[in-house]
Amino acid sequence: MAGRLTKGGRGRKIPQEVIDLFDNYIDNNVRHLKKQDAVNMLMKEFGLTEIQAIQMFDTFDKDENGVMSVWEFQQFYETVGTSAQEMVAKFQEMDKDGSGQLDVDEAREGLKSVSDAGGRPLEDKEIDFFIKTVQNDDGLIDLGHFSNLLHRLKLYQGPVKK
Repeated sequence: MAGRLTKGGRGRKIPQEVIDLFDNYIDNNVRHLKKQDAVNMLMKEFGLTEIQAIQMFDTFDKDENGVMSVWEFQQFYETVGTSAQEMVAKFQEMDKDGSGQLDVDEAREGLKSVSDAGGRPLEDKEIDFFIKTVQNDDGLIDLGHFSNLLHRLKLYQGPVKK
């Protein structure tokens, strides 16, 4: 199987690097991991704690079936990649009360030091928009949703000032 790409959702190719990593944890060539197996992989390969790995699993288990497919893992990998520890450190830095979740004030304050993909500091209205797009139903942001937020910011190019 080395050197080949597998078709993912919508006909997209899954990079070999993603397949190889995922395949280290599967049985019988079935590209799905039960929740505990996926959590163990996220802990071992990305240095996450069990709680952090569970939050990531819950965020990226898009169909909420308790199984991580290779395509869901690809979404995690493209979002977090090898920078899981830096992302966790930033999250913990912003989580002033140590609750494991960011409230709106913590998120707003922390995002003031973050720039868009072009290096421009975010404006207050942009910060509020990004917070609203990733909040849980209770108005808080957990680590998994924070990873989505940082991924969006890596891609986001704000308006050019004239």
